[in-house]
Amino acid sequence: MLELLSITAGYDRRAPVMRDVDLTLAPGASVGLLGPSGCGKSTLARVAALLHKPDAGRVVIDGEQARGWRHRAPRAQRTAFGVVFQQPRLSADPRLTLTQLIAEPLRAAGRGSEAPGRVEELAVTVGLGADLLGRRPHEVSDGQLQRACLARALVLRPRWLICDEMTAMLDASTTAALVHAVEDYRRASGAGLLAVGHDRVLLERWCERTVHWDELAGSGLAASGRETAGRPAPEVA
Repeated sequence: MLELLSITAGYDRRAPVMRDVDLTLAPGASVGLLGPSGCGKSTLARVAALLHKPDAGRVVIDGEQARGWRHRAPRAQRTAFGVVFQQPRLSADPRLTLTQLIAEPLRAAGRGSEAPGRVEELAVTVGLGADLLGRRPHEVSDGQLQRACLARALVLRPRWLICDEMTAMLDASTTAALVHAVEDYRRASGAGLLAVGHDRVLLERWCERTVHWDELAGSGLAASGRETAGRPAPEVA
């Protein structure tokens, strides 16, 4: 279970983006968090992934309270999450090849020996041609780079996936391919998914349950459950 309890967070303690927000995600569940740009949903996603320390409240991961943020989080908690951001060019080191980009979390975790097999496997999973793996970010399209970023998010086999506007900059065919890749992984692994976005149609087709930011921020709504677990990934094209 991933629990965000009474979260108050932002970038200025005098004017937090959110106050006293609760969100609970069950293992294997897929929850869409819908809201307009600038409402605070991406900040909440970063709190959930241990990338942003809240001003108040607790994050509880599988019954254990988070004990640090970003690189100060214990490795077991930090690596429980795979995160895909909206803008792949801002989240990819331009000096790395796509192979190096995908393998980056393995090297950071001291598991670099696993990289060749995992990179090859995940390139197939996300639909990334072998001929692209030796290229750097400026040599591939946004869609190709986002495929590599999704592969990077999956490389450590996370128990929780956070997709923050993952498809906002992509065309329909690439969106469908990445959604299917996420759903294949979720069904195979039992990972929970929090998908953040402002496209209601996409989120409602993709996720088992969708909650609107206004409801969440207004009532401390819990979003959990597996009403339709195991169904095939939606057609989003």
